[in-house]
Amino acid sequence: MKYSRLTKEQFEELQPEFINFLATQTITASEWADIKKNKPEVAEDELDVFSDLVWEGVLSKAQYLENMSAQQLFLFQVEENQMSLISLKVNKEEIDITTPQGYSWLQKNYMDDSVEFFTSEKAFSKDKNQDIFGIIKQGAVMTKGSLFQFFERFVG
Repeated sequence: MKYSRLTKEQFEELQPEFINFLATQTITASEWADIKKNKPEVAEDELDVFSDLVWEGVLSKAQYLENMSAQQLFLFQVEENQMSLISLKVNKEEIDITTPQGYSWLQKNYMDDSVEFFTSEKAFSKDKNQDIFGIIKQGAVMTKGSLFQFFERFVG
């Protein structure tokens, strides 16, 4: 398995797509029930293959990622051959930007001397989607990029 297996909730949400996936392999509903009951290892393999297909589709569409911790905000832009990063670091221990109050403080004070900006670019390895998945595994979420685009004006 290249990525990670989808959760039960994700499989439930993608049930029509999973049924189509099984159909492309000429597996009927009754055959699937039989496989689950009598060949659980084959069923596990099918779930893994489907999960990887879903991840490939999702990761190939990723344009922006965000990862936030108490004092840092990492904003990524996925480009053709590289990923650009804008990072903000709040140098006030009493401010936690993961809370509504801390985030509100950041919105009003991002130009404060206690907020540092960093930028970086990194070329993708041979497997761009695996690179993106690695950032998601570290806690990043895919976004529409409004924060990246906002802060890009100040560091670009």
